[in-house]
Amino acid sequence: MQLNLSNIEYCYSQAEEPILRGITATFPQAWTGIVGDNGCGKTTLARIACGHIAPDAGSVGPALVCTYCPQDATIPPDGLEDFAAAYDGNAVRLRRELGLEDDWPWRFGTLSGGQQKRLQIACALWSEPDVLVLDEPTNHVDATTRAAIARALEGFAGIGILISHDRELLDRLCAQCLFMSDGSAVMRPGGYTQASDQAMLERMSDLHAREEARREKKRIECEARRRREVAARKEGKKSLRGIDKHDSDARAKKRAAIVWGTDGIAAKQSGRMGARLERASERLDQMRVEKRYDADIWLDATPSRRPVLVRSEAADLALGEQIHLELPPLYISRDDHIGLTGDNGSGKTTLVKHLVSRIPAGVRVLYIPQEPSAAQQQETRERLHTLSTSDRGRVLSIVAQLNSEPERILEGDVISPGELRKLMLALGILDGPELIIMDEPTNHLDLGSVEALERVLAAYPGALLAVSHDAALLSSTTGITWSIRRSGPDAFVLTI
Repeated sequence: MQLNLSNIEYCYSQAEEPILRGITATFPQAWTGIVGDNGCGKTTLARIACGHIAPDAGSVGPALVCTYCPQDATIPPDGLEDFAAAYDGNAVRLRRELGLEDDWPWRFGTLSGGQQKRLQIACALWSEPDVLVLDEPTNHVDATTRAAIARALEGFAGIGILISHDRELLDRLCAQCLFMSDGSAVMRPGGYTQASDQAMLERMSDLHAREEARREKKRIECEARRRREVAARKEGKKSLRGIDKHDSDARAKKRAAIVWGTDGIAAKQSGRMGARLERASERLDQMRVEKRYDADIWLDATPSRRPVLVRSEAADLALGEQIHLELPPLYISRDDHIGLTGDNGSGKTTLVKHLVSRIPAGVRVLYIPQEPSAAQQQETRERLHTLSTSDRGRVLSIVAQLNSEPERILEGDVISPGELRKLMLALGILDGPELIIMDEPTNHLDLGSVEALERVLAAYPGALLAVSHDAALLSSTTGITWSIRRSGPDAFVLTI
């Protein structure tokens, strides 16, 4: 059993160019990773594979039972109520492996993002489809849960398609990876590390070949110019002007050269060089090397004049009917870079909302939540189009340096979750924020974007509160750690 995609093409209604162009790929039984920068069409290709949308051209076959687990953890999974009532061996095993509590399906909307994601994955695995597509399954989860998800996915025996920027998960599960860029795709064997090493070798080879082609074109241009000049001088010598009309010998030699073509050799050579130059130019134009945006982002921001931006007295926050989070007195100074850690369901997002509600009026704050609401998404898109030309250019420059194509964001209303987060950050930078709060900032971001985000947050001169399970990001961007841990069966406590 395998799923075949043949010459897939797809174009968004508002876009000038297709997002997918002639993609052909085979997905056998086992896990295949799909990787690439934000907005390159990974989710679109996955939805086409599942039959959720039809391609503009190409085919998908054979007809198989597919289950798609979306990026957005807040979307209740199909079959949620059926899974809640099921206690067959598979359902019991999934509850145990993923650490699910019996009441979670009945209060899905009150769960944390990580808990919702675990329940989504459990329902998808329980349905036992022929094809299972998981879109960023570890975005919201802590290290313990990530390991549990990996163990559960290892037991899937069908055709697995994994869209992820989680290098550890891709290496653990995948036998091959489909690398997507500029509307095309290349399948490479192995997990992410093996496949990306191969991709890097290919890119270096392409860069070398392109440089060689550029030098060859320049050499041919110089030679063509020289031969045109020679041909022009030869052409001038064909004229009998300047030869004495009584010098019959000289005039006879000139006519013989014209008849026998000796003076036309240079012109013919010049024409051949022109053809060679045209072929060299076409060859150079056809060579494509994946673009990378690696420049640092300059933030036009300075620390606030206020010594303390946020202050909170000791408090107990309710996390449910019987669970609470104990808080000591808290404050965020004007240049503090704070990392907030804790397991899923420990109250990190609740704490962030508690602090946001206590930000004094007049403090310029940029808050990017874990999952922006539909209203926030719409407001973000609308603001981009109301900016002045110079401000819009600056925003799109920041987006480009975070490894996304600005043209794709301008083309229509379809923006990937990763691109949306980049756009929200870029727009917020325009306001010169004194405090940046980001809840799970690396969710939905590709690997190059995560590295760029680390650079910009580390260099930010104001106050930062970052909530993340990404230890590398927190290590490089923050110097203060707030940690939430369980202090009892119904209580968590924040330590600073």
